[in-house]
This record gives sequence, C-alpha cells and structure tokens, in this order.
Amino acid sequence: MTDKKKTVIVTGGAGFLGSFLCERLLKDSRVICLDNFTTSPQSNINHLLKNPDFEFVNADITEPLELDQLPELERFKIRIHGVQGIYNLACPNTHDDFNRLRHKTLLANSLGLKNVLDLAVKYQAKFFQASTSVVYGQVPNNGQELHEENIGLIDHLDPRGCYDEGKRFAETMCVTYRDVFGLEVHIGRLFWVYGPRQTLRDGHLVQDFIMKAVEGGDLTIYGDEETWAAMLYVTDAIDAIIRLMESDCPGPVNIGSNQVIKLVELGETIIKMVGNDQATIEFRSPPKTASLKALPNLDKIKGIGWTPIVTLNEGLKKTMEYVIAQKDIIGPYFG
Repeated sequence: MTDKKKTVIVTGGAGFLGSFLCERLLKDSRVICLDNFTTSPQSNINHLLKNPDFEFVNADITEPLELDQLPELERFKIRIHGVQGIYNLACPNTHDDFNRLRHKTLLANSLGLKNVLDLAVKYQAKFFQASTSVVYGQVPNNGQELHEENIGLIDHLDPRGCYDEGKRFAETMCVTYRDVFGLEVHIGRLFWVYGPRQTLRDGHLVQDFIMKAVEGGDLTIYGDEETWAAMLYVTDAIDAIIRLMESDCPGPVNIGSNQVIKLVELGETIIKMVGNDQATIEFRSPPKTASLKALPNLDKIKGIGWTPIVTLNEGLKKTMEYVIAQKDIIGPYFG
C-alpha cells in the first residue's frame, strides 16, 4: 500500500454493479466496501478479500457510519489521509425486492443516503450517486430517446414508489448537498445493465432466460412480440461511472445502451447459444411492479469520452458462463 493511492468507499460494494466497481477501482485505489448482504452474496467479493488494498465492512448505511473508529481500517489511515471518493450504489433494485424490502428500499434512498452524503461532507470527498432511468417516470415506450432534461410522472403511492420516487428524491438530496455544502457530486442514471453476478431467481430477465433455456423450460416475456430491450454490459457501465466521476460533468447523465433488440430475438439467441431446442418462448402480461423501458440519449456521457465496447453476443456468453456455473451450485430453477 502506498500513500499515493486514493482511498474510496463503495456502498453496496458486494452487489452486482458494486463488486465490479470495487474490482476496477482496485487498479489504482484503496477500496472500502460497505454492504450487509441484504440483496447480494459474499461470493461476489470473495476474490477481493485477500487484496491488501481492499477492506470489507459489514454495515447498513441507514445506521450511523463512523469509519475512522473501525480498527480494520487503521491501515488505510483515513483519520490522516481521509477519503477521496464515495460511490453510493446501496439500494435494493429488483421488482422482487420491492415486494420484500419496501421499507428498507425507502430508507436506503433517504436516511441511508443522508448518512453517506454526511461522510462525503466530512471528508470533502467526491460523490457518485447511482440513479436510474425510473426517475423519468411514465414515458412512451416507442423507441424515443430520453434526454436528461425530460421530466415524467411517477405514481408515488404505487408499490414501486419506494424505489422510483425514492431515487428521484435521492437526486434532489444530492443536488441540495452540492449547493449547500459545496460537495462535488456526479449523478449517473443507469438504464438496463446486465452481466455476471446479478442474483439468480430475482427477476433479472437475462439470467432467467438462460436458466430456463438450459432446463428446456419456457422463457417468459412480459409483453408481446414487439417488446424490446436496450441492454448495456456491466463492465461498460463501470467504465461510464468512473469516467463520469473523473470528469467535470456533475450530471445527471444517462448511462445505458441505445441499441434495441426485441425480446423474442434475445430469447431465440439465448436458446441457440445454449443449444437446447426443448426451450420455448411464452408471453404474459407485465406485473404491476415492472418498469417501463426506454432508450437513453447518450450524448452527454459520450461527450466526456465514453463508448461501450462489449457486444451483445460477448456479454451474453460471459453471463451464460456465470449463470450455468451458479446453477450447478444452487440447483434447478422451478420458477
């Protein structure tokens, strides 16, 4: 460990995005990973635990965070050198989570965010907030691109309100802390991101498609033959987050893909890649907790030098390898 390295905090660091972000940041930073495994397994970060520049802290961000009092962080000397960056990714984010964890989701977007922002003020650390496309609210699902200036309608009393309205409030809190305390804040609105380490059997479409295809089951599309997606591979999303944090752009900035694929084609591609012709595709009405999908306008993020590099086939192959390996551990999918 050298004193030239920055010390950064990643909340939700054991999650899907968080674990990849920790991995990338370790190239040139000391990383403090905060998580309580509410929605993610420790296996996501097991490969990082022996890295001397990595420290995991089992913490709930809705509880007071006094990191400089923790003996396991003494080697990072944060009392002397402080913290230079904080990435806030801690929040349940699947429609299954909204059914189980509505209260925790609401608190993560309010009290939890306040605690993390207070840490940023304490150390005068740069701050990244992982926001989401749901802050745009109800939008036409017609392929029209969403710009950061667009404002949509959100039903704050809907079961999804704990997340959708919570994320919108979180952006307000971040901007308020920026204006009141002079905090350097960067907000990234993440659209549909996929890849390894997303939890299985938790409503993630690509993972569900792969598991059903392997078992020769029905790949369920919540919609019809025209329903589409525009998906970004996880490492491309991480590249965008880091580039945004290192830029002068405060955001909000869209992070996603504007390359559309119909879910029928996606399902057929996965079935072909798996090689199981027993698998079929079925259609159902979307659940109430499903969010509308929309295309992001990417001019702002591309304007600071970012471009995605992982093709859909490459991303699906990497995701498939992970899902099949995990499936062998947890057993067949009967959902």
